[in-house]
Amino acid sequence: MEYIYFEGKIVPEDQAKISVKTNSLHYGTAIFEGIRAYYDKESDKMWGLFFREHYERLFKNMKVLNMEIEESIDDLIDITKELILINNIKSDIYIRPLVYFSDLKIRPKLVGYSAKITIYTYPLGDYIDINNGIKAIVSSWTRLNDNMIPPRLKVAGAYVNSAFSKTEAILAGADEAIVLNKNGYVSEGSAENIFIVRDGKLITPPVSDDILEGITRNAIITIAKDLGYEVEERHIARTELYVADEVFFCGTGAQVSPVVEIDHRKIGDGKPGKITKEIQSVYFDAVRGKIEKYSDWVVPIE
Repeated sequence: MEYIYFEGKIVPEDQAKISVKTNSLHYGTAIFEGIRAYYDKESDKMWGLFFREHYERLFKNMKVLNMEIEESIDDLIDITKELILINNIKSDIYIRPLVYFSDLKIRPKLVGYSAKITIYTYPLGDYIDINNGIKAIVSSWTRLNDNMIPPRLKVAGAYVNSAFSKTEAILAGADEAIVLNKNGYVSEGSAENIFIVRDGKLITPPVSDDILEGITRNAIITIAKDLGYEVEERHIARTELYVADEVFFCGTGAQVSPVVEIDHRKIGDGKPGKITKEIQSVYFDAVRGKIEKYSDWVVPIE
């Protein structure tokens, strides 16, 4: 039996139910997070990745939607640890906190309602192919911009935009989509941040180009600089994707995923690149608590 944190209590999954009248169900006014925890066989231990950073971002996102909940960040970290222990999890998992307006009322607004949180877990290995590389297309769907539904927020309704682009990619025979912003610059994947490598330098779109302010993105920038690589945050034109030496996605779900083809054009030699694999190797050791330098990224679940 799986246990879920639901509106103030840890309960069996079959008791974690909302009404069809729930306000946020109708209007997409929910804020969510995607968090990872990894199982390390050598130490027989679960490691929670960036728990505090994710919950801090959740609270920042809630602020924009005028949401307040009873639990503190420290409460949510402790609850998440307890969920992993009570469910006796010993595998790589994804953790989904979801904050929503629980009122049974029909009206699209962000005031006068009460917010509640639920947290659940599910097994998740590799979200997309991290070894052989994936094929992507540049989507015909434009990324939402900050004056519409801010992409820096993980707000549920905004992910219809991601669903359109991801579906377009799948139907075109690709694995993932790359979306451009309203100015025609590269923004990100359907649900991942993006990096390109040119002449040994990593380049990634700035946070002002309608991207999610990714926690994994920040980690990759840190790893790359520690490895001695220069990292530049700037606009990326579409055709720069085609002439890049390497391209990769990153994110809590995507982890570090090489892109080997975009719009039917090989990236580099059509195989995962050297720098991508080097960063990937460091990242996967770090998330399992194996690198002292990055020990503050993880928390042991004990």
